Amino acid sequence: MTQDIQDRRAQLAAHLDAARITGEVATPREGNLAHIHRFLSQERQFDFGVRLERDWDYESVFALMVERVGLRPDPAFAEGVDTISAEKCIAALDRMRAVLEETVTAGGRILFASGHPAGLLPVHEAVAEWAQERGAEVVAGEACAADPATLRIPVPAPVGGDVRRLGRVHVWHQHGGVPHTHLAEPMHALLDALEAAGAPQPDLVVADHGWAGAAGSRGVRTVGYADCNDPALFVAEAQGQVEVSVPLDDDVVPQLYGPMLDYLLR
Repeated sequence: MTQDIQDRRAQLAAHLDAARITGEVATPREGNLAHIHRFLSQERQFDFGVRLERDWDYESVFALMVERVGLRPDPAFAEGVDTISAEKCIAALDRMRAVLEETVTAGGRILFASGHPAGLLPVHEAVAEWAQERGAEVVAGEACAADPATLRIPVPAPVGGDVRRLGRVHVWHQHGGVPHTHLAEPMHALLDALEAAGAPQPDLVVADHGWAGAAGSRGVRTVGYADCNDPALFVAEAQGQVEVSVPLDDDVVPQLYGPMLDYLLR
C-alpha cells in the first residue's frame, strides 16, 4: 500500500469518526442487541428478506457483528453508546470499489435502491452517476411498470404502495411519501416486474436494507451499506448472498458522506 493511500485512509477514518459515521455512533447498544434477536426470529422489517442458510444463534451473530462491524466486544455491555470500526468500513469500501469497477468495465447493468431516502439516497445517486458516466447501464425499473402511464410498480398487499425511481435510485412510495423502510417486498416487486417484462436481471444491485437483502437472497450479485443494528446484511455476507456489506451509520446528514464518496469513487 502506497503512502498516499495510507494517508487517504487515515484522513477518511478521522472524518468518519468525527462525523459519527463510524466510531461512537448514534445507534444505541440496546437496539443493536435487540435487532439480533428480532432478525433470528425472522421478524418482518428485521429479516431484510435474508434466508437463513445455516444454524445461527445469538452468540454467533453477535460475534459476527463484532468481527465485521466493530461492535463493542464485551457481551455484558448491554446499554449505552456502541461503535462501528472506521477501519472495517474503509476495508469494505475498498471491496465495494473493486466490484463496482469490475461491473462498470464490463458495461454491466446496475440497479440502485434505498430504504434510507433521507440519508443514503444521495450516496446511491452519486455512485449511480459515476457508474453511468463510465459506461454502465443504470436500470430503470419503471420501464416495466404494468401501467406505463403511471411509471409505478405496485407492491402487493399487505405492504402496498409502489416502487418509484428518484433520479437513478429506486425507493418505496406510500401515502405521498418515501418512508424509511427495512422491507424486502419492494425489491421483490421490482425484480418480479423486470422478469415479467422479459428484461434481464441486473448484473449488480447496489442498495441497503431489505432492498439489498432481498436481491442477494434471490441470487443477484449485491453490495450495500448496513448499520450496526442491521445484522441481516452481515449474516447475508457471511452466507455468500451479499458480496459486500459496508458498516456505517446509515442516517447521518447526507453531506457528511462526501469524503467517503470521494474515497470510494476516486
